[in-house]
Amino acid sequence: MFTDPIADMLTRIRNGYAVKKETVSLPYSKFKYGIAQVLAKEGFIAEAERKGRGSSRTLSLKLSYFDGEPAVTNFMRISRPGQRVYTSYRDISRARRGFGVTILSTPKGLLTDKEARKNKLGGEVLCEIW
Repeated sequence: MFTDPIADMLTRIRNGYAVKKETVSLPYSKFKYGIAQVLAKEGFIAEAERKGRGSSRTLSLKLSYFDGEPAVTNFMRISRPGQRVYTSYRDISRARRGFGVTILSTPKGLLTDKEARKNKLGGEVLCEIW
């Protein structure tokens, strides 16, 4: 059993890209599905799809590649179960000087750093992707 499902999700995606897999499957949760939708909207994965019913429900992520290279170079988990990291919209850092994306959990849902600054919303900094 793992204690950090978000870190597990990011590791599965990273490992899938490392071995050039087309899809990655992981246990489903609404929160992970929301993160996958943000990743798909930003172009880091091609598609996020829910499969199955009940307790056997899974999340299938179709990975995207550009000229054979992964769309994602790396992930970095910021807020963890043992150390939560919160920020106001004024203090949201730019991931890799604007070339990456930071995902935040805000009162309005999961947002990227750009959307959070635009809507003047702070929240928990989940991860950075570049």
